[in-house]
Amino acid sequence: MSLQSMTGFARAGGEHLGTSIAWELKSVNGKSLELRFRLPPGLERLEQPSRAAIQKRFGRGNIQASLTVGRGGGLSMPPVVNEAFLRDLAGLAQRLQQQYGAAPATADGLLGLRGVLEVPEAQESEDERAAHDATVLGLLERGLAGLEQARAAEGAALGVLLAGHVDAIEALTMRAEADGSREPSAIRARIAEQVRLVMDAVPALDEARLNMEAAFLATKADIREEIDRLKTHVASARSLLAEGGRVGRKLDFLAQEFNRESNTLCSKSNAASVTAIGLELKSVVDQFREQVQNLE
Repeated sequence: MSLQSMTGFARAGGEHLGTSIAWELKSVNGKSLELRFRLPPGLERLEQPSRAAIQKRFGRGNIQASLTVGRGGGLSMPPVVNEAFLRDLAGLAQRLQQQYGAAPATADGLLGLRGVLEVPEAQESEDERAAHDATVLGLLERGLAGLEQARAAEGAALGVLLAGHVDAIEALTMRAEADGSREPSAIRARIAEQVRLVMDAVPALDEARLNMEAAFLATKADIREEIDRLKTHVASARSLLAEGGRVGRKLDFLAQEFNRESNTLCSKSNAASVTAIGLELKSVVDQFREQVQNLE
């Protein structure tokens, strides 16, 4: 199963008995599945089945679904003139002209006033309404398939990018493991030099006790566990990327673990070279986690 981004766009349109129908679907990042609908007046009944259709396909993302319906000639009704209202308006216009010298009213001006000319909506039977709704929901399914494809294409690109970040994390981990400062001889030399400096500054200190403290600090500064855990997390990340599907939350958790280990590596490091590797590692982990936020 391929990875899927939470970002995508799709459109699906068609007609039903002279009515044009179009869905526009936009998806962006979200902590959970959040749906927003824009439906024409009178079609609010379609929100619930539309919501169910989206929930079947997606688990995360902020999705906006907009439906546009244009009534065609096949469903339009002839306009109706409210003649009583028109007569009243014409009489009022004539009085205004006689008493105040107002400009004479025109037919198109009167007909353009609200309430004079009305276009009644066509009445649909239950069967016609059901057929119309089925067409709308069928077009929604087509649009959702397109959105799924768009999110999958974006997810594939993200997968390549994330795999590169994981490779970089592994390379930095191996550099830290192989760093010369971690060689036993280098550690002994560094500790011996630190002990000598302290003894020269304070000769009264107990040398045996000082050597014990130095050995304790050297053990505390060892980064073997952090390196082992980083290797384990690298293997887990690769497994999840290969598995695909809805692994965004799991990868986000791994990103937090990567960050924790890189922080600990920096804090325990007693060599500038390892600290530099740890800082570079933190930078790559930040990039990894930023991109993971886009995955479902």
